[in-house]
Formats: sequence, C-alpha cells, structure tokens
Amino acid sequence: MRNVDYSPLYRSTVGFDRLFSLLDSLGQPDQSAPSYPPYNIERTGENSYRITMAVAGFSDADLAIEAKQNVLTVKGEQGPSEDENVEVLFRGIASRAFERRFQLADHVEVRNANLENGLLHIDLVREIPEAMKARKIKISNKPALQIETRAKKTASAK
Repeated sequence: MRNVDYSPLYRSTVGFDRLFSLLDSLGQPDQSAPSYPPYNIERTGENSYRITMAVAGFSDADLAIEAKQNVLTVKGEQGPSEDENVEVLFRGIASRAFERRFQLADHVEVRNANLENGLLHIDLVREIPEAMKARKIKISNKPALQIETRAKKTASAK
C-alpha cells in the first residue's frame, strides 16, 4: 500500500491537524473494524448524503440513532424471540447486536431516518451557516482619508 507524507501540508496550514490525522488513519485499514451490518454512503446532492444500512430482521423499535458532537451512532439490538415453540434449524439471517459509528463533518445534520424492506435510510444535509459562507466585498472608488500630522499643523500656524 502507498503511504502519503502529509508533513509539507502541516508546515503550510493551521488548524487542519484533525483532518490530516483522519486521513492518516484512513490509509491504514483496521482489521478489527466490524463489518456488520453492511452499509452504503451515497451523495444525493451537492450538500446532501444518505447512509443505507442492511438491517434485515430488525424493527424500528430495535434500532437507535444518535447524533452527538460530529459522530453519528447507529445501534441495533433485538429482544428475545417471541415464539419459543419454534426450533430454528439453520440461522442465516444475522440478528446479532451491533453498533456502527460514522464521523460527520462540521455542519452536517441528520434530516430523517426511515426503515423500509430491511434497509435503514439515514438522510444527512450539510448546512453551512450564513456567517461562514463566502461573501462578496464591494470595492469603493472613494479616496482614502488623509490624516494630517502635527508637524504640518504647526508649520502652517507660523
């Protein structure tokens, strides 16, 4: 695997340490990272995203979604089986508990979540506050004000 050296960027930028650390950690795959449940991350617009998770067998009561401090956490835990008279001969549908975390960028908010056909869809939107958006500065043609010095005033007084 190819390693990227971010040290030139550290020298010429301020306040991006967290971003570079995140990029470094993405470059090194974590073998212990959970692979269940499978998910997709899609871009649905310029500032909108969707996370789709395959959670077959889970109901909306079994799932919990929490967004806190730029971290989206999705937890799933099924209660005990309702029908105790049924003997399961083969279990191919996973029903184990899970917790999946997603790191969100600044100003990304969860809009809604819905569960349909065993897929959990979580819609996200990035809304940049008005104060942080770029704005156009008007250039004026007025001459700059001249400030007279004391030396000029005393010279003109004589």
